[in-house]
Amino acid sequence: MDPKTLRYTKTHEWVAVDGDVATVGVSRFAADLLNDITFVGLPATGKAVSAGKDCGAIETVKSANDLYSPVDGEISAANHEVATNPGLIQEDPYGQGWLFKVKMSPGASLGHLLDAAAYEEHCANEAH
Repeated sequence: MDPKTLRYTKTHEWVAVDGDVATVGVSRFAADLLNDITFVGLPATGKAVSAGKDCGAIETVKSANDLYSPVDGEISAANHEVATNPGLIQEDPYGQGWLFKVKMSPGASLGHLLDAAAYEEHCANEAH
């Protein structure tokens, strides 16, 4: 996926929307910060999720970090390949390193998500 066409959360999840399904992963910025990922806890298929609420976790040698759903809906798929090979997140965060898919609730809002330029600015400010 082209990072310039994605939408982002301030908590570093990326979102690609296709119809009523949002594919979610973590950005290159987050993948680089996480470093040495040891565990990925993905939400179960069928689980209801809410925008901005935690639904999984990524653990590294040094920290545990929550994953947040960027949209309201229901988990329709989880990338179990990432669960068994967490390094995919750092190797290919916008491709094989995707995390989960959400079938969005009718009327789910995307207005709170950042475009690529706004996300880059957010990361630059956060890095200081």
